[in-house]
Amino acid sequence: MRKTIYLLTFSLLIFISKANCQELRKVNQEAFVPGEQLKFRVHYGFMDAGEATLTVSPTLKTVFGKSCYQVIGEGKSVGAFDWFFKVRDRYESYIDKDAMLPWYFVRDVREGGYKVNQKVKFDHVNGLATSEKKAVKTPKHVQDLLSAFYFARTIDFSRAAPGDTFVIQTYLDDAIFPMMLKYTGKVILSTDKGKVRCMKFKPYVMEGRVFKEQESMTIWISDDKNRLPVRAEANLMVGSIKMDLLEYTGVAHPLALVK
Repeated sequence: MRKTIYLLTFSLLIFISKANCQELRKVNQEAFVPGEQLKFRVHYGFMDAGEATLTVSPTLKTVFGKSCYQVIGEGKSVGAFDWFFKVRDRYESYIDKDAMLPWYFVRDVREGGYKVNQKVKFDHVNGLATSEKKAVKTPKHVQDLLSAFYFARTIDFSRAAPGDTFVIQTYLDDAIFPMMLKYTGKVILSTDKGKVRCMKFKPYVMEGRVFKEQESMTIWISDDKNRLPVRAEANLMVGSIKMDLLEYTGVAHPLALVK
């Protein structure tokens, strides 16, 4: 009898443990491939202010026993802008190839006098994100700032209607916030690369300190299987900023150019 009770108790503990764990999903993504690189030009008003790159490493990396994409985002100020507000940012995320979830995130930010150096380990089985400062409970399928962008590219927007909102739970600075994207419709955007069929989105941003309004930012995403960010614009408390796709190499599919 006692042995039976022990077995039942042990089985119950295993069941509870599994119930509290988060199962990893399976995402069949075809939006990007190893070796992809995107280069952007950034303007502050009429001034060339900076340049940025997003790179997917040509080879997969193994992190905590998982096969991962290594993605790197880098940005820096240029020209006259560099004299009075120097920016040197680097973000790095190791994203599970199958689940499209980050296992490790590095944030090294130098923006004027503001500096952040952070390393974060994600445990998606037990729902934890651990930095040098603290461990934070995380919701299911949480992303970091960089992996959120790559995951968003895997979303099927073919049935989206203007006004639809997409939410991605995102980790930043030892806290969780809902990254929200409002779809506003399809447009043809004139660029240096020609006219591009795009989907238009308005991310919800924090009003007040940097941005004028909650919907101050607009992003144009190529209406193809790549879902590349073609342009982003934002009205700031002082001035405005614009970012354009300058070069793209190693993409998985042709860009949605209008011929």
